[in-house]
Amino acid sequence: MPYVNIKVTREGLSSEKKAELIKGVTELLRTTLGKNPATTVVVIDEVDTDNWGIGGEQVTELRKRQ
Repeated sequence: MPYVNIKVTREGLSSEKKAELIKGVTELLRTTLGKNPATTVVVIDEVDTDNWGIGGEQVTELRKRQ
């Protein structure tokens, strides 16, 4: 049973896009590894940008400068 955990920053990812990710990853595992979609688990975690750091800085601060 494959388990895939996708972590993204919480910046308005729509339900439709989440469904697209789940479907796409499930299909990728089916076609690439021959895994059964019925036993493939995909979890999407949304992380606040204050809790995500890149290069020693919070993503919140990086986004403010963009």
